[in-house]
Amino acid sequence: MTTIPEIDVSTAYFDAPSKTAIEWLYDEHAAALWHYAWRLTGDSARAQDVVQETLLRAWQRPEVADNNKRPARAWLFTVARNMVIDESRSARFRREVSTPDDVGAFEGACPDDVDAALDRLLINDALARLTPEHREVVRRSYFQGWTTAQIAADLGIAEGTAKSRLHYALRALRLALSETGFTS
Repeated sequence: MTTIPEIDVSTAYFDAPSKTAIEWLYDEHAAALWHYAWRLTGDSARAQDVVQETLLRAWQRPEVADNNKRPARAWLFTVARNMVIDESRSARFRREVSTPDDVGAFEGACPDDVDAALDRLLINDALARLTPEHREVVRRSYFQGWTTAQIAADLGIAEGTAKSRLHYALRALRLALSETGFTS
């Protein structure tokens, strides 16, 4: 009679990620991820599905919660964006007929339009994360076309201060965009 060796199944077969890591990802990113997915899809239920699928994929890849390797937020937003784009492409490929609930969600949108909308959303989110002083100099410089001298005069600060604020604002903007996976 042969005996079957005992196997510790808790480590041999299951390398499940820590529940606290998944809870942390959810607590930290679910609301922003849902808002992002909702803006992409225009549908609350679909946005919930995208968040759920994104977090499921994160759960299957425990290294995502390890911020030392790569920011989790960038990975989550990239996965969500790719899911929405893939869904849009596959729906067009299958030539699905839209139901009244989702008519117009991607009406007339080509992949370039979707990418441009996603880029605008990421940039607006990054701008919102800047301090009010930094946001104002970026707005005046890039959206209104003002010079640093005009910005300084309008804000009542020295021109060097305006240049410095613009420099640090752009650096913070680049960092915020890189955290969300935005590439130019």
